[in-house]
Amino acid sequence: MSSHCDIAVVGGGPVGIAFALALRDSGLHVVILEAGTTKSATVDPRALALSYGSRQLLDRLGVWKDLSQVSPIKTIHVSQKNSFGRTLLQAKDLDIPELGYVLPYATLQGTMQDALLRADELTHLTDAAVTSLQSNPTEARVTYRHAGHERQLEAQLAVVADGGRLLEIAHPPKVSDYGQSAVIAHVTCTHHQSDIAFERFTTQGPLALLPFRGGYELVWTVAHELSQEVLHWDDDTFLAKLHQHFGDRVGKFLTVGRRACFPLQLKRAVSTTLSHTVLIGNAAQTLHPVAGQGFNMGLRDAWELAQGSIGCATGTLGSDATLANYRKQRQIDRHAGIGFTDGLVRLFSNEFSPLKIGRAAALSALDCFPGAKKFMAKRMMFGANG
Repeated sequence: MSSHCDIAVVGGGPVGIAFALALRDSGLHVVILEAGTTKSATVDPRALALSYGSRQLLDRLGVWKDLSQVSPIKTIHVSQKNSFGRTLLQAKDLDIPELGYVLPYATLQGTMQDALLRADELTHLTDAAVTSLQSNPTEARVTYRHAGHERQLEAQLAVVADGGRLLEIAHPPKVSDYGQSAVIAHVTCTHHQSDIAFERFTTQGPLALLPFRGGYELVWTVAHELSQEVLHWDDDTFLAKLHQHFGDRVGKFLTVGRRACFPLQLKRAVSTTLSHTVLIGNAAQTLHPVAGQGFNMGLRDAWELAQGSIGCATGTLGSDATLANYRKQRQIDRHAGIGFTDGLVRLFSNEFSPLKIGRAAALSALDCFPGAKKFMAKRMMFGANG
């Protein structure tokens, strides 16, 4: 069975849905293919750190006003373990209400799915597992299984937003393994500060505390070989080790919730465009969670493709000219974001003494140069094109 559309979106996560919502009033026939069900996101344990720039994009999509369980970040405290030097990034210095926000991935996914269901002009198919994506000089052809049958969808443009596994065999990405895993959990403490996030660099990797629900969402980077041990510590051992690792800034850690663990790597597509095909979000680049850039960059991918490249296109949808324009518009932000996160991980995971002293001095110097600090904060919130 075969059908036709203007744009096929492979992947119904927040980035894929954001792209589709940005095209609601375009008059284009957009079909979203999601392998899971509408209930599948509720079991995802991750929390998301949204930048203020992402809030603005979600507001334009009509999603922000419906979000619940959102905790604001007004200050980010950046420090380095066993060293002098720290810097504070503050919203008031940029004349904005917040630097960012913390909310459960499942909350964002559910709210965006609700918005998608209200958009009658968009077609959303769940339990639609894509098995292949091929293209020719005139279109992309997506093969998927739905309701027990194999079907084909022919589109002028295919937008891959599902993590990119679909294309990895034919178009292998560049992969750098950091040798690290992220242990995540919700923790409480004696001196919770409701709108302050902490990013602490250690030789094992960065440790982040993101304010949420009277406690913090913890992202603790550890070596791969230690991750399962950390995951299975009893609560008392986990909290004691965490306090030893993080320090006294939030007092004593009191409780820890359910833990999960994810391996960390930098994965990036060699090219974000192929014939009649575009990769966005994690399909284009999967980043280390340091500085919380991954999802925010993916949201900018979706907005630029929909409102910039497609919205302003004068030629055929999916043409080489349209795709080249998208690559050009996203090139600086993409390369800067990848370089920023990768550089932070490698720079702060190095114990070379002169470098360690230099890092500490640089953190202290940021507080003495407001212009440099504002530049870094704006990059984190709006990307290189912001």
